Amino acid sequence: MIIVIDALNKHLFDGVLDEMFRLRARVFGDRLGWDVTIEDGKEIDKFDHLDPVYVVGLDDEGNVVAAVRALQTTGPHMLADVFSDILCGEPPLRSSTMWESTRFCVDTQRLKRGKDRNSVSYATCELMIGSLEYARRAGISDIVTVIDPVMDRVLKRSDNAPYDYVGETVPMGKVPALAALLDTGEERVERVRRFAGIPHDVFLSDDDALALFNRPRARAKPLAANADDVPATPLERYLAEQIQSATTVEELKAVHSLIDALAGSLTPSRRQNLLDTHNMVAREA
Repeated sequence: MIIVIDALNKHLFDGVLDEMFRLRARVFGDRLGWDVTIEDGKEIDKFDHLDPVYVVGLDDEGNVVAAVRALQTTGPHMLADVFSDILCGEPPLRSSTMWESTRFCVDTQRLKRGKDRNSVSYATCELMIGSLEYARRAGISDIVTVIDPVMDRVLKRSDNAPYDYVGETVPMGKVPALAALLDTGEERVERVRRFAGIPHDVFLSDDDALALFNRPRARAKPLAANADDVPATPLERYLAEQIQSATTVEELKAVHSLIDALAGSLTPSRRQNLLDTHNMVAREA
């Protein structure tokens, strides 16, 4: 279920935005290791002060489980001002009908596997549909998005492959970054809808979104505690999210190898916890 938050209605959604910024901190700071500013558990940068549009996904309990940010390319934006190395000296893309999509993130810890509602796949595709349909309704014909190779594979698996790329792939934290181009045509949206099995309208009205978000709901479940009752470290959270986001046997094997290689940085009980989770996910794969 998708909410669109912009300069006109953001005063209604302070709680949703706070939860979204906390999700971004976990994904881009803890899991991906990007050089981002995190204060009070929230990842907020200078572009968040430019009145961007946020497309936000809620699960059935009203939790923020997915989000993406849209900025006009005619003004400051990340590809021009942060990821300019990708452009290899070429001028930044600027057009009133091309917007930039960044900070695409999904809560792989809260959401389950598979393709049912409240799954990683469903939330990812629903967010893609919501952002593409919002863009088209706003007169945006194309989107440029800075992503990592994992997100690039997610786009391709969801039948939402970029039609082109800009510049080169450059290092960014634990993963490389690249810039991809997407159109907002109906054919693209229909492909994602067919892949995900989402034929219905994904948008919530402001009133319905507030009612869902504000109703009593369960707290987010943290990474399971180990025998020493030590909170999960960023490394352990990163490994756990890699397990949950793996979609192939090869990706699961790669995570297992990473856990083995980093065994010296994990407590024995937390390492076993991660391996148990890995084995459970592998049986479901």
